[in-house]
Amino acid sequence: MEHITKRFGRATVLDGVSLDLRGGEVHALLGENGAGKSTLLKILAGVYTDHGGTIWLDGRIVRPRSPAHAGALGIAVIHQELSLLPALSVAENLFVERPLGRFGFVDRRRERACAERILAGVGLDLDPDVLVERLSLPERQLVEIARALGRGARVLIMDEPTSALAGPAIARLFELIAGLRARGVAIVYVSHRMEEIEQIADRLTVLRDGRVVGSARVGEVPLDQVVAWMLGPRNISAEGAPVSPAAREERLSVEGLSVDSVAGERPLVDRASFVVFAGEIVGLFGLSGAGASELLLGLSGALGARAQAREVRISSVPVRIGSPREARAHGVAFVPADRKTMGLVPGMTAEHNGTLVRLPALSPLGWLRPARERRAALSMAADVGLRPEALPMDAATLSGGNQQKVVLGKWLLERPRVLLCDEPTRGVDVGAKAEMHGKLRALADSGAAVLVAGSDAREIAAIADRVLVLRRGRIIAEVSRAEVTPAALLALAMGHDEAEP
Repeated sequence: MEHITKRFGRATVLDGVSLDLRGGEVHALLGENGAGKSTLLKILAGVYTDHGGTIWLDGRIVRPRSPAHAGALGIAVIHQELSLLPALSVAENLFVERPLGRFGFVDRRRERACAERILAGVGLDLDPDVLVERLSLPERQLVEIARALGRGARVLIMDEPTSALAGPAIARLFELIAGLRARGVAIVYVSHRMEEIEQIADRLTVLRDGRVVGSARVGEVPLDQVVAWMLGPRNISAEGAPVSPAAREERLSVEGLSVDSVAGERPLVDRASFVVFAGEIVGLFGLSGAGASELLLGLSGALGARAQAREVRISSVPVRIGSPREARAHGVAFVPADRKTMGLVPGMTAEHNGTLVRLPALSPLGWLRPARERRAALSMAADVGLRPEALPMDAATLSGGNQQKVVLGKWLLERPRVLLCDEPTRGVDVGAKAEMHGKLRALADSGAAVLVAGSDAREIAAIADRVLVLRRGRIIAEVSRAEVTPAALLALAMGHDEAEP
């Protein structure tokens, strides 16, 4: 890939990126969220076609026009969110895009025989007729890889392939990768876990702000250099950051919280225990698949019985939170990362969305009082810096920053005792981000406990009084205000327990 450039509107996401892949090599691609990794790989996979630059494959220029075209060229993607169809059999999934047969009739016997050969090639002893929904997560991932190889993939893109796997399954995956390398397959391996990269990758390339900022053979550069490439010179220090209040009243206490995965493999959150005090902002920092989002979802009641804890206390009183309704009854509010599907109701105005949680108070005896709702909406808008003229607009048509203001503002109206925020400033501009940071600090100063999950080390280091670092669903470190730096957080999250000062 030479001088790849991609713009969305006036924003340049990739700026002259070049990346070379060699057969029989694992090339690790690193970078913080928003660095451009996903966009670059989507171009290679044929998802984005309107880009500048040139793609060479085996000495000739190609331009993937679609994922199907990329597959025909020998380029395949193993997504973090697997794309198999659970209700179909393994064999049917392997040939769902190109069924085997003649004259419009599928030859099931032929598909089954071919499936057995393909599965054997990745070391899977599975019945091709078994439904995918009955497979374990590691088995599904290997079937996904088998499907790609069955289509003749010579370039394999693996996006955080171990994010939901445990030790034995990871070892098995690495054995398969070693076999693919021996067969001459070029592998792009996207991960934040340095211990994995050091184990299986040959070279690494780091993207930052849409540009290549460093490339080297694995082992030739130390971890602190890789972190420096990822962060750049804008290392935010803790100087001048807010300090937690002297009064240490316990507001939220969690003991032994676990969140089960849907596939029944490694828990997404594994026995997390922590305390958040009144007036405090605690950061949850983890890279993709670390479990920070799932921890907040579990605490909010959104995952129901999948989330279990030995005990949860709010203001020292034991509570049970099995649903969002119960969470709200105990004064717990949740701002989700996916504001469009979990935080807003499309088709409703910003005013109605912003006052939704206050609807009972605005509707005595079941009758909505429009004047009360309008006053509450104006108060919400003023609180988060939303222009009043945006209130009558469909919330789905607002900018990302204004949508996030509505999602945050509706809960600020409630004055919750505990506020759970998952990536609260994702996709918003710098000005809106600063405003939201100020609102979170003001809520904490009023006596609430604020728990903020994020994968931007700079942002978490800037806003949090303490940071809990997660890796593979476990809290592996607590970093005090005095010790919080983006480099320290990244080093811990990437698998090294000590960071260079």
